[in-house]
Amino acid sequence: MARKNKKAANSVGRSLIADINPKSPIAEQFRTIRTNLQFTSVDKELETMLVTSASPSEGKSITTANTAVVFAQQGKKVLLVDADLRKPTIHYTFRVNNTKGLSNYLVGDQPVYKLVSQTEIENLDTMTCGPIPPNPSELLGSKKMQTFIDEAKETYDMIIFDTPPVLAVTDSQVLSKFVDGCMLVVRSKQTDKEAAAKAKEHLEQTKANLLGVVLNDQDIKSSNYYYYYGH
Repeated sequence: MARKNKKAANSVGRSLIADINPKSPIAEQFRTIRTNLQFTSVDKELETMLVTSASPSEGKSITTANTAVVFAQQGKKVLLVDADLRKPTIHYTFRVNNTKGLSNYLVGDQPVYKLVSQTEIENLDTMTCGPIPPNPSELLGSKKMQTFIDEAKETYDMIIFDTPPVLAVTDSQVLSKFVDGCMLVVRSKQTDKEAAAKAKEHLEQTKANLLGVVLNDQDIKSSNYYYYYGH
């Protein structure tokens, strides 16, 4: 049991490395992602974005969470939304209750502030998935989603959506029409090149603004950056 608890704690620690070890090379890479995202939207400030992947198990949710953390560390008021209405994970990462969340807003009339959860990280709030609905794509593409974004913008500088893999379901494509841009996560030595290219095509078909691609899980021991900082 002790080993199991230690493993769970380590898992949470790894997922929020930008918070628990902000001086690490990995945390610095997330700050680089933040900088690059800001440069991609020079003419218009980036206020809303979604993060997706080609397929499952590519580190999408971990990347999304840490990206939200580094934006919050910059002083922006950030809302991280679990828009994966099929296999949500944010409530596990931040250890919050998932009895209410985005799905409640989209099918009901509760205001945003009643459905968000504060985290221990300054400037960062989360909205979990809530009860898993039978029609995720329809809810994410509804007019209520635009209403949600408009309402959330009144309180938050940055709204980041964690969404399902592009090739698995259409949810990310549907939601892309409401946000300023999309970020695609691929995993080193796992993501098939054809799958990554097809994911990019899927997003472009809906005229999504693809901000960039994050290469996750690269072996940093082979990186000059790794040795330069002596970690």
